[in-house]
Amino acid sequence: MDNINVLPLALGLVIFSFLITSALIVPFINLLYRIKLVRKKEGAGKGKEVSLFDKLHDIKAGTPVGGGILLILIVSLLFAVLMPMVSRFGVFVHSSFNLRSELIIIFFTLISFGLLGFLDDVVKIFGKPKAGLYGSVYGLTKVQKFTMQWVLGFAIAALMYKLLGTHTLHIPLLEVTIDLDIHFLGIILPLYIPFAAFVIVFFANAFNFTDGLDGLASGLLMIYLFAYIMIAVEHLDTPLFIFISLWLGSIVAFLYFNVWPARIFLGDAGALSFGAMIAVIGLMIGNVATLFIIGGMFVLEAASSIIQILGRKFLKRRIFPLAPIHHAFLANGWEEPKIVMRAWLAGVMLAVFGLWLTTI
Repeated sequence: MDNINVLPLALGLVIFSFLITSALIVPFINLLYRIKLVRKKEGAGKGKEVSLFDKLHDIKAGTPVGGGILLILIVSLLFAVLMPMVSRFGVFVHSSFNLRSELIIIFFTLISFGLLGFLDDVVKIFGKPKAGLYGSVYGLTKVQKFTMQWVLGFAIAALMYKLLGTHTLHIPLLEVTIDLDIHFLGIILPLYIPFAAFVIVFFANAFNFTDGLDGLASGLLMIYLFAYIMIAVEHLDTPLFIFISLWLGSIVAFLYFNVWPARIFLGDAGALSFGAMIAVIGLMIGNVATLFIIGGMFVLEAASSIIQILGRKFLKRRIFPLAPIHHAFLANGWEEPKIVMRAWLAGVMLAVFGLWLTTI
C-alpha cells in the first residue's frame, strides 16, 4: 500500500462512514423508543438490598439500548460494498493473509458476537427478571453468556489458525517471537487456539465491563481505532485498514449521542462484538503486547472486576466499593464526565506508548 494513496482514502472513508451514521442514528433512536428497546430500571427484587450499582444508574433507565446494532449493520454493509471497489481508487489491495480468509474472520467475529449480545439485550429488556443477591437479574445467565462466548472464541481462534496460519506471539522490545505450535511425540499441539480464544473472550468482557458510563467505552474505542489505523497502514493490510476507517467514522458519529447525558447506549450487541473485534485486530496484526497496551484501559477495567471477585471469594470482602474501577470512582463521589474524560486522557497516552513500541 502506498501511503500517499492511502491517506486520502482513509480520510474519505472516515468522513463517509461518519456522514452515513449521522444521517441514520436519530431515526434509529426514535425506532428504539417505538419498539421499547430501552434500558430498564433494575429494582431490588427479592434480594437482600438495592445494589449500589442500581442506586447510581437507575437514572439512566428509559435510554434506548441498541446503538451497537446500527453500527454493526452500517460498518458491515459499507465494508462489504466498498472493499471490492478500493482498487478503482488507485490503491493496490494488499493483505497480510489470504484476502478471502481475512474477510471471513472479520465478518464472522463482528456479526457472531453481535448476535450473542443482541440476544442478551432482548432477554434483558423483554424477559422476566430473576431475583439475585443484590437485586433483580436481567438477561442471559452468566453461565449461558460465558459458555457461548467461549464457543465463539474457540471457533474464531480455530479459523485464524487454519485459514490465516497464525501461530506465533511477538514480544516487542525483547524482539522475541514465540511459536505456539508445540511438537510433542510427533504431534503438533496448536496452543495458539486456546490462547487466541482467551484473548478474544477477555476483551469481549473487558469492553462490556467498560461500557458502564456515558461515552467511556466508545471514546476509548475511538482512540484505539485511531492508533490501529496507523498500525494497519504500517503492516500493509488493506482490508483491516479499510474496516478500521469505516468503524472509526461510525463510532465518532455514535459518540456524539453517547456522551453524557447519553441519548443511546451500545448495548451488549455492540459491547461484546466490538470487544471481540479489537482482540481479533490485535491478533491479526501479530503484536498482542501492543494490543494490551493500547487497549490498556479495557484491561484495567477487567482486572478491577477480577480483583473484586477474588476479594469476595477469598477475603470475604469487597476490595473496591463497586467494580469495575469506574464505578468505584463514581461511588466515591467523582462526577461521571470527569471519570470519562480522565479515562480518555489515559487512553490517549497508552495509545501513544503502544504506537511508540511498534516503531522501535
